[in-house]
Amino acid sequence: MVTAEEARTISRCQGRPVTIRSLATYVPPRLLTNADLEKIVSTTDEWILQRTGIRERHIVDPGVATSDLGKEAALAAIAGAGLTVDDIGFLVVGTVTPDMMFPSTACLLQKKIGAHGAWGFDVSAACSGFTYALTTAAQMVACGAHDHALVVGADVMSSIIDYQDRATCVLFGDGAGAVVLAPAGPNDGAILDFEHEIDGSGGRALCMPAGGSLRPASHETVDQRLHYVKQDGQTVFKFAVRKTEEISRRLLTRNNLKPEDLDLFVSHQANQRIILAATEKLGIPQDRVIINIERFGNTTAATIPLALNDAIAEGRLKKGDLVLLASVGAGFTVGAVLIRWGF
Repeated sequence: MVTAEEARTISRCQGRPVTIRSLATYVPPRLLTNADLEKIVSTTDEWILQRTGIRERHIVDPGVATSDLGKEAALAAIAGAGLTVDDIGFLVVGTVTPDMMFPSTACLLQKKIGAHGAWGFDVSAACSGFTYALTTAAQMVACGAHDHALVVGADVMSSIIDYQDRATCVLFGDGAGAVVLAPAGPNDGAILDFEHEIDGSGGRALCMPAGGSLRPASHETVDQRLHYVKQDGQTVFKFAVRKTEEISRRLLTRNNLKPEDLDLFVSHQANQRIILAATEKLGIPQDRVIINIERFGNTTAATIPLALNDAIAEGRLKKGDLVLLASVGAGFTVGAVLIRWGF
């Protein structure tokens, strides 16, 4: 399944090849449509569709946390891999909406699924949460520390969205995705390579200003609505298009590949126009690009697994396919992972 040249690339992971053994996703059943938002804030279905490509998004009921969504996806992924929770040695949760400041959502999730032998932590990389978590967990398996690792990307974005701000409230939804990683066999696919970077100069362009040590919660921060997502849309848009192209091209070039060699390109689903602009610059045919933001909105760390799941369901992702994941998130964070798909 993995070519000789790809096998040489895998050595960058400093260990044995690692495959994605299973994938599962979960979204809460409640829908928030564009028509619903028209009743809440000054916007229209036409405006939202034209600007973002989103028709609806899934939203949790009160009292449902990120770890609750992660639990559903995690248990399904573990079962899909033919394993039990006792087989999981390491777990990492990519999220920007932890259940609380501490303990980590990974700790809470470990208890909820009963993976008592696993250790792990959270990765806060916003919309790059899944690619960062995937690369981190892959190293744990590659080096031989663990045979099975659980990667969860989950966010309850509705908990930090200001539904009086039409520039942000139309964008986000809630959801979770999980994969189980394992050592790759001779007939399996494998995670071939990765590339990540950060650019802290963009930190103010997309952030939640209050709630941390700089601006602890106070009457002032609550009155000023600083515990919600704030975004400079134009800055984020331009950076996301440029960096999606740059990091994707860099990873492909290092592996002696061209965009047309890809069977599927899976971008973080932040905005349909970002994805289309970046893939046009890359020269990737649109029939090899998965876009499902219409049904889910931006679920932050969950968007890539949700898109992968839809690609499998539609028959657009099969065993042996060459897949590139790419993400850009607040921070700014940038990530890309090249995979030979294994199931």
